[in-house]
Parts: sequence; structure tokens; C-alpha cells
Amino acid sequence: MTIFLQSLDYQLWHIIVNGPRMPTRTIEGVVSLKPENEYNDNDFRMLQLNSKAKHVLFCAVGPNEFNRISSCDSAKEMWDLLEVTYEGTNQVKESKISMLVHEYELFMMHVDD
Repeated sequence: MTIFLQSLDYQLWHIIVNGPRMPTRTIEGVVSLKPENEYNDNDFRMLQLNSKAKHVLFCAVGPNEFNRISSCDSAKEMWDLLEVTYEGTNQVKESKISMLVHEYELFMMHVDD
């Protein structure tokens, strides 16, 4: 999936991993979101990349996964949800690895094998 997304636009994978860059402005040291009427071409491009990444993910999943991720606001949120659903959290991954290592250590060949 990484290579497919990068082949479409290299920044798509960056948007999925790091989240979208929302257009902001700084007034007297305070950072706030820009109103849409102040967006420049780069702001629109970054927002379009998030939409494009969401579209690619929607097209890549089946109906069950689509229903699961369709309410997400960003491609990163969608990806994180899919990742947890199919791979589990880091704690679950570590537990699976530990269990498999334990099974491997207990594995013995029987005389008949």
C-alpha cells in the first residue's frame, strides 16, 4: 500500500502517517486555523491531498472496512483504525510475539516426525 500511495503522489503516504496539515495563521503570537477565504494555493493542495488519500483508502477496502472508517475525518485517522483492527495495538503485537517465541521454545520434534 505504501508504494501504491507514493506512486500516486509521494506526499499521500506522509499525510496518512502524520496527518493532514491544516492551514493556520499566526496573529500576535497566537496560532489559529485560517478561515477558508484566506487559503492560498498551497493550503488547498494540502487539503486536497488528505481528500485524495481518503479516497484511495475508501477504494482499497471492502464494504465492512468502509463502514468502519467512513466516519473518520482524516486519512491518518482511517489508517490508524485499520491498523489497530488488523494488526492490533503495540501491546497486542508484543504479546503475540512473546506467545509465538514461547511456542517456538516449547516446540520439540517427535520421534515419528
